[in-house]
Amino acid sequence: MFVNKKYWIVITLCLCFIFFGGMELMAQCPMCRAAAEQNLESGGSAAKGLNRGILYLFFAPYLIVMSIGIIWWWRNRKMQQLNSAS
Repeated sequence: MFVNKKYWIVITLCLCFIFFGGMELMAQCPMCRAAAEQNLESGGSAAKGLNRGILYLFFAPYLIVMSIGIIWWWRNRKMQQLNSAS
C-alpha cells in the first residue's frame, strides 16, 4: 500500500519540528531557571529532574491526541472494510 507524497511531507515536517525544536524545550521560566541554577550551585540535584518534568508535561497532550487519532483511524478503517464487504 503506497501513501501519497502529502502524507510523507507532513510526517517529515512534524518530525523535524520535534527533533530540531526540542532544543528550546529544555528552557524554563526565568524564576524556575534561577531556582534550578541556585540549587545546582549549592550541590542539589532537583534541577536535573525539572527538565524531564517539562518534557513530560509537553508531550502528554500530544500522546493523548495521537492515541485518540489512531483509535479513530482504526475504527474508521474497520467500518469501511465492513461496508465494502457487504
